[in-house]
Amino acid sequence: MTDYLITDPFFYVVAAPAVVLVGISKSGFGAGFGSLAVPLMAMAVTVPQAAAILMPLLFVIDVLGIAAYRRDFDLSLLKFLVPWGLVGTLVGYLSFSLLETHWVAGLVGFFTLLFLAQRVLFPPAAQGHAPPRWLGAILTTLSGFTSFIAHTGAPPVNAYLLPMRLDPVKFAATLSVYFFFMNFAKWVPYAALGLLDWRNLCTALVLMPLVPVGVWSGVRIARRIEPKLFYQMVHLGMLLTGSKLMWDALH
Repeated sequence: MTDYLITDPFFYVVAAPAVVLVGISKSGFGAGFGSLAVPLMAMAVTVPQAAAILMPLLFVIDVLGIAAYRRDFDLSLLKFLVPWGLVGTLVGYLSFSLLETHWVAGLVGFFTLLFLAQRVLFPPAAQGHAPPRWLGAILTTLSGFTSFIAHTGAPPVNAYLLPMRLDPVKFAATLSVYFFFMNFAKWVPYAALGLLDWRNLCTALVLMPLVPVGVWSGVRIARRIEPKLFYQMVHLGMLLTGSKLMWDALH
């Protein structure tokens, strides 16, 4: 049995809240909190194994998110985001074996806190404007890259989308569809890297009932929350995520 399932109780203590956080984050509310999932699970297993266990869960979360927001996403924005994100995914695959994942996580954490500080010190105007396209291309490529390495793709793409001041539901819907494509593109590379073994897949199956709990909670809140509070929660998610990733890199 132990060959096909992680049996360490501590793993499930940290994995259960991690899965719920991912569901809430990927459904749009508290975007950024989901980036805490891999660091949390990495307290019990390696970072690559945590990322592999999350793969089937992310697929179900993405499908549920798209079903909930199927009429609300920004198609023109997705046409820009998805190709650049896939470029980052390819870079992540090609460089996966050469990188120390905790340093990648630390780099993501640093830029997350930098973006957050910029937004707090120099808040955008009430009527948001899109950052330059060249900056969007860089941030979205970085998002695809860090998403492949450690499922921490939200902070860079958030840094591009937040100044636009999108409606919370449109923001959530666009991210849901974007990450569906990012996560779907990981399956073949993850299999090629030998990460999708039966032990990780069966462990993911045990955690699967927690997925709808997180998604339902996130969708329900995102459709009812005031935009100002929504963005405050996103900022809090960025602060916690950035701090946690920096801590892991330095320790």
